[in-house]
Amino acid sequence: MSVAKKLAKHLLEIKAIKLQPNKPFTWASGLKSPIYCDNRMSLSHAEIRKFIKKELASLALSVGDFDGVAGVATAGIAHGALVADQLGLPFIYVRSKPKGYGRQNLIEGDISQAKSYIVVEDLISTGGSSLVAVDALRENGATVAGVIALFSYGLDKAKNAFQEADCPFATLSHYGTLLTEAVDLGFINSSEKELLENWNQSPEEWSKKVKI
Repeated sequence: MSVAKKLAKHLLEIKAIKLQPNKPFTWASGLKSPIYCDNRMSLSHAEIRKFIKKELASLALSVGDFDGVAGVATAGIAHGALVADQLGLPFIYVRSKPKGYGRQNLIEGDISQAKSYIVVEDLISTGGSSLVAVDALRENGATVAGVIALFSYGLDKAKNAFQEADCPFATLSHYGTLLTEAVDLGFINSSEKELLENWNQSPEEWSKKVKI
């Protein structure tokens, strides 16, 4: 079984990813979505955590050259620290905005310990939070080899944003593989898979049409 399929299976089984095509979730942006992903759930499962640590580190090395690891706050911190530990490299993390007190840091840790960073996220949806971290690192004198994550929704908006930022990205698993595994494992049926595929093609339009 491929890494992408194995991870999708794990995430479904531990309910880190929930699929509700007939009872959509509402994201913070107000967008309606038939999928909800919380990859932090994987941290509570030792064997899955070990699998993710090894495979994320391997994925990172395939993206480019780097000598430091940066996690994206907050969900990417733990997974980024795991990658840094696996590779024996310095670790820092990047906030979405500066801390509102004390030193008001945007980047936590000693950025000078590395020249080039791989950025670690738990999930890539639109790519916004990842690219905020990329910009922060670049503005503070570091180069960025790329961004990696456990999972991606495969949205065009994210692909375009990363291309515009001239930043490669890669994930262990993705939306298409997840849906195939979800059908095979009995989490959804074929008609529900079609609804989920329609959302992926145009989340904004899907959200406008959905009735809750």
